[in-house]
Amino acid sequence: MKVLRPLIWAGVMAAAFLWATSVGHWNVSRLLPKAVSDGRLWSEPAAAASSFYPDEQNNIDIYKAAREATVNITSVVYRQDWFFQVYPAEGTGSGFILNPDGEILTNNHVVRGTSQLTVTLSDKKVYKAKVLGTDPRNDLALIKIDPGRKLPTLRLGDSDGLLVGQKVLAIGNPFGFEGTLTTGIVSSLGRGIDTENGRLEGMIQTDAAINPGNSGGPLLDSHGNVIGINTAIYGAQGSIGIGFAMPINKAKAMLDEFQARGHISRPVLGIKEVWITGDLADALHLPTSGGLLITEVQRNSPAEEAGLKGPVQVVIVDNYPLPIGGDLIVAIEGQPVDAKDALTKVMNHKRGGDPLRLTVFRNGRNVQIVVKLGEAPDQL
Repeated sequence: MKVLRPLIWAGVMAAAFLWATSVGHWNVSRLLPKAVSDGRLWSEPAAAASSFYPDEQNNIDIYKAAREATVNITSVVYRQDWFFQVYPAEGTGSGFILNPDGEILTNNHVVRGTSQLTVTLSDKKVYKAKVLGTDPRNDLALIKIDPGRKLPTLRLGDSDGLLVGQKVLAIGNPFGFEGTLTTGIVSSLGRGIDTENGRLEGMIQTDAAINPGNSGGPLLDSHGNVIGINTAIYGAQGSIGIGFAMPINKAKAMLDEFQARGHISRPVLGIKEVWITGDLADALHLPTSGGLLITEVQRNSPAEEAGLKGPVQVVIVDNYPLPIGGDLIVAIEGQPVDAKDALTKVMNHKRGGDPLRLTVFRNGRNVQIVVKLGEAPDQL
């Protein structure tokens, strides 16, 4: 019996195996998790993301706050064709609300020559606007609507403290696509660009996409403060990653004077200057710490009246003529000149008639000169 017992167990196990694999239709895959999809050609996360990355959330928060105060501006200008027929031409741009009563900052070229100006708010309501004034030198304009209600506004930041590499955001209406947000960084500072209406100095360069229709819209920092007014792009075919914004501090000085006087008296010094330092300054027998070398003193200007000295000869430096022999401005309002836009920054906070204290290097020594700034005829 003990001999037959293993044979009996073997027979039972063989019979059980045959039943499970044939009669019972047993399949090992029933014991394993499904390894195939539910028939779709794509998969999705097990659960939706519950939050955004910090930088994404920052973009979202700024857009929500700034979108309500960014407007679309439409202007109508009457032009004449080759057959001397007058026809209306429509242009579009952007702007942003400065105060709850409806004053809006934008570019001068957005409103220049217009016979009809309208503003569309983020809630699609349209209002007629009037131009309070313009500052062509800085391509800025102040306009106003009467909405009959309080409007959301944007805060103005400080463009003097900007650094290359910091994040910026632009909001506007490029090509008529209203409420568009683009992001980028400050690519450079103190740029000078030539436009059809003159040269704009001290511009902020950014790679945030700026296109036709963005003009006049806000350039914001990561706190949602306006640090520039989107003004121009490089090239005529749209954004290629090189855009320019007017620093907001130029507008702030202008707006302060408009509030105080009802107009802007642009300060005038009456010189042209170039930044020199290091080896070039040493070669010209000037302090190597550098400064602003006066290359022209305009006739009958405040600079001439104050006794500032212009160049006495011209030398060639790297194939470019450089007028030399004039005063070297080494300090402004008691602060050393350490950058090419030092004078521009101070002038942004001056008004016509204000005194300007300069320290100039002349004949081997420093001389203190006070200039009473003049007033340009342009008004805001």
